[in-house]
Amino acid sequence: MNAELVESMFSRATGAGIDPHDYRRACAAVATPADWAPACGAAAERYRAAAQDRVATAQDRVATAQDGAAGAQDRVATAQDGAAGARDRVATAQDGAAGARDRAATEPPTGHDRPNRGAAATRCRTAPPSSVTRGENLLMAARWAHLATLIPDSDHPVHAAAADSDAEEGFSLLEPDSRRITGTDFTGILRGPAHAERTVIVVPGLDSSKDEFHVLADALVRRGAAVFAMDGPGQGALAATSTMTTDYPAVIGAVIDALGAAEVGVVGLSLGGYYAAAAAALDPRITVAATVSGPFRLDWPALPDPIADLITRRAGSREAAEAFASTVDLTTLAPALRCPLLVVDGADDVIPGVTDGAPLARSAPRAHYLRIPGGDHLVGNNRPAWLPVVADHLTEGIR
Repeated sequence: MNAELVESMFSRATGAGIDPHDYRRACAAVATPADWAPACGAAAERYRAAAQDRVATAQDRVATAQDGAAGAQDRVATAQDGAAGARDRVATAQDGAAGARDRAATEPPTGHDRPNRGAAATRCRTAPPSSVTRGENLLMAARWAHLATLIPDSDHPVHAAAADSDAEEGFSLLEPDSRRITGTDFTGILRGPAHAERTVIVVPGLDSSKDEFHVLADALVRRGAAVFAMDGPGQGALAATSTMTTDYPAVIGAVIDALGAAEVGVVGLSLGGYYAAAAAALDPRITVAATVSGPFRLDWPALPDPIADLITRRAGSREAAEAFASTVDLTTLAPALRCPLLVVDGADDVIPGVTDGAPLARSAPRAHYLRIPGGDHLVGNNRPAWLPVVADHLTEGIR
């Protein structure tokens, strides 16, 4: 396992709602960066399979792919044709005992058998998965599919599209009143009460997407808000067909128009924090705002190569990336941001070329600053220290 890579993504994955034990299991076979997307994609497929009552088959495919044995790979390929006999052989083959393998294919297990977990799950199931179970599995699939996009891979558009569709289907099962809203430069899912007193827009960052922040959106919905988590130009479901824009506030304005809301709250995470703050300074319909790990300013020459390369990919060219970075500066806009603002930073989130949110909190007239000791980027390593505070701030006044 590439321990450094897996550890570097741990906080971000668990902050997005991935179970830490599941994360360790799914990433155990990640030896190089090239293994990241396939491992995350396999985890997403496992949850999709669970949503379709294919638990054993999906688990077996993941497990046998990781052991690398040629014979196991043959059995996986056979299992994928959906034949019941092949499924039994794959599931029972993993226990490693020839006698147990034969018995499991023809008769119920005895107290001396040690069937694998996938086979046990199949035998113990007493009913098809409920709509709640299916929806929860699909949302988890969406999170894993989004994680697959965080390291460059040729299948990036496939994973991003899968995350988008998994989430839409999952929310349709869990929250039947949720609906997709799409405009020229954005797409997203509107959730929550139909006549909520407040709607909050969730804005992702440079390589994040709406499907990384389900946990935050859930907290807002529980507090009575309607929530529109969006992808804009160069983000998530739109990354394959668009590039970053220097006028993201106009995109947020178009979202507010589409929502038909007289006023909204907005929360932006990572680069989305800059987008949210800039929009709040320019659009009076934004009456409350929050940023999490949002930059106040970018200094292109000082940015680490991986971040500069990522901006270049999302902007479409090196020249466009430099032009974009030169516009990320809230010095002029911050004093005009007059709505209540909560700025959250992790104390350990130090990136060369990135000025954190402290100057924004000092310059905006109604800002409060929350700096989390030991917090990393997006503060996924200490979510309880900021998420309830942000959610309460954005929903204050809702009865």
